Amino acid sequence: MTRTSQFSVLTRFGCATALLLAFAGLAGCASTPKDAAAKAEFENDNDPIEPFNRAMFSFNKQMDGMFLRPAAVIYKEALPEPIQIGVHNFLANLRSPVVFANDILQGEMDRAGNTASRFAINTTVGVLGVWDAAAHMGIEGHSEDFGQTFAVWGAGEGFYIVLPFLGPSNPRDTLGLLTEWFVDPVNIIARNEDAEEWILVRSLVTGVDFRSRNLETLDELERTSLDYYVAIRSLYRQRRVDEINNGKPTSDQPAPGISYEPEKQEKSTSPSSAQAQ
Repeated sequence: MTRTSQFSVLTRFGCATALLLAFAGLAGCASTPKDAAAKAEFENDNDPIEPFNRAMFSFNKQMDGMFLRPAAVIYKEALPEPIQIGVHNFLANLRSPVVFANDILQGEMDRAGNTASRFAINTTVGVLGVWDAAAHMGIEGHSEDFGQTFAVWGAGEGFYIVLPFLGPSNPRDTLGLLTEWFVDPVNIIARNEDAEEWILVRSLVTGVDFRSRNLETLDELERTSLDYYVAIRSLYRQRRVDEINNGKPTSDQPAPGISYEPEKQEKSTSPSSAQAQ
């Protein structure tokens, strides 16, 4: 694929995402209740396009049931646990340059040094990150992304939105995903080498890894929730608050959740809760 066609593909990807956000903002909007209590709840949910989101949530749930969950079950049952851990560690190590960049952009120099140290140690001693040698040396990892950085810079989250295949998000975090797509060094190398298919492979493996690590958690959440959609929405928003604050307590203390990122939270400030979506 030529550089021109690469740019065209990326431009179309960005435009498609922007159009989806615009369409979601215009279609399927829930009307604001007139009752004061209901209006307060509506605003707290921050989900003005709930009809659209529920439809997209149902679509994603169908795709998960047809493809992702079965693949995760096979992955978990067929591969020995040490290999699964190695894959997870390798994926986390690949994101280290992105985590490092966001540490710097947020002015977190100590955490940036931590990330750089882990990347150097795990890429060499840890054989490209397959073995988390840095953790054995007492250097625990953490995760950062551009959505978190934009939040630290003062950008509001905007309304809640469910993206196709990608799941819970908001305009700020969607912009963060697009930014990472463009600037991730691994993606840049793949595009420059005409190997864009490896970007897709990496994304699919990351999705299967995440799903396999949360099979029981998500199954239990769906089984016990009165409204699975609301439960996922609540956990996503609370987890993002926790990630943005690096686990520090806030007046609105988040509940435990699960996160997309394939790397555990640093435990230096407070005990980290289970990862959530």
